[in-house]
Amino acid sequence: MTETPRNDNVERRRSSRFPIEREIRYKTLSQRSEMLQGVGKTLNISSSGVLFTADHILPVGTRLEVSISWPAQLNEKCLLNLVARGRITRQEPGSLALQIQQYEFRTQSIAATQNKERVAQPLATPPPAH
Repeated sequence: MTETPRNDNVERRRSSRFPIEREIRYKTLSQRSEMLQGVGKTLNISSSGVLFTADHILPVGTRLEVSISWPAQLNEKCLLNLVARGRITRQEPGSLALQIQQYEFRTQSIAATQNKERVAQPLATPPPAH
């Protein structure tokens, strides 16, 4: 009986990853410790996760919220941010892997774009109360 050689380079991911480089901002979501914030660049993105450069070394399991400047626009006029929450599943020097657990798209305000700040606004705003 011969043993089949094990191939450790087999792709095990369920979702395809796309090499997209975009600005990313992140913050920790723990209520037990001080909130950390940082900026970086995405290295690749899939429907279930994102790999990005980071200013901090964060332990596996850390809950994060990330905001990614999205390359497409709403109605070809309005800039978007992908805002996602999840947990760190892997960390290497200079990069973190986040498993996305929930996400939404938010519009960017015009003033923030002109000031080169990324302030996310809800995609739909309720009508004013009278």
